Amino acid sequence: MDAATLVGSAATLCSVTSFVPQAWKVIRTRDTASISKGMYVVTVIGFALWLTYGILLWQWPLIVTNGICLLLSGFILMMKLLPRRKREEVADVLDPTKGESAT
Repeated sequence: MDAATLVGSAATLCSVTSFVPQAWKVIRTRDTASISKGMYVVTVIGFALWLTYGILLWQWPLIVTNGICLLLSGFILMMKLLPRRKREEVADVLDPTKGESAT
């Protein structure tokens, strides 16, 4: 494996996993108050553009990485924009144990 592939793989791993802790925290706490809506709007647009760029070039590393990042950052943005009741419904589906312990 050459150096470019190693660096690209490490970058992919970091990019993809960077959103997982935030997404999981939103699911577990149902709290999005400290999340910047503006930052996530820009981030989602950026990943959508990178994904489009990857598709236009037919570059699978760009497509896969930015597709996953778009899904994760889009999920976080969606949770930020949803009314609290809907956000809790989504989180209950993804983490049903949280809802059980609250009752």
